[in-house]
Amino acid sequence: MNEHDIEPIRGLPGDLPPGEAILWQGAPDARVFARSALGVRWIGGYFALLVCWAMVSGTPLGALMTAGLGLLAVGLAYGFAHLVARSTVYTITNRRVVLRIGVALSKCINLPLTKLGSADLRTLGGGFGDIALVPQGAGMLGYLILWPHARPFRLAAPQPMLRALPDAAEVAGVLAKAAAAIGPVQQQRSEPASANAPRPVLGAREAAA
Repeated sequence: MNEHDIEPIRGLPGDLPPGEAILWQGAPDARVFARSALGVRWIGGYFALLVCWAMVSGTPLGALMTAGLGLLAVGLAYGFAHLVARSTVYTITNRRVVLRIGVALSKCINLPLTKLGSADLRTLGGGFGDIALVPQGAGMLGYLILWPHARPFRLAAPQPMLRALPDAAEVAGVLAKAAAAIGPVQQQRSEPASANAPRPVLGAREAAA
């Protein structure tokens, strides 16, 4: 028995209140997460360069040891990615987005749709993608609490991210419809983006009068 066995509803800290319904649940794909969030290809490429350098300027034993360290680093990254995929549940309801995250220590992050300013979809190929959530207000969440489910390099204003999602465009559509049902959002104009650039899932929510 583990701590998740006592969840009243998978991925949620408690029973749903009256009027709230689950629209979608999912988790990261481990292999895509390792590639996009942990940079496993960069890790492998870095050690490949070290092996080549060792073969040219060092000894075969040094190259072999470097290759072994590289395989270990890649293996650890993939192992961590599988643990993240097994322990993570993303949930979208008609009222909020919930991230149940944490490999060693589980925690639930609740983001009411009324506090969701905007969201961006970044495609990763093969139908996979990341959805970055932009909360309204400053200082709502800490970067270290969210990591690795945080948008990279947004330390001052951390943004939760639903990572390595299969069928990410469909999930973005579910989120956009749920947010639109909660309240109006402003339409934003943007320049045409490249295939891998983030694109808005929903615009900035209008400030309350």
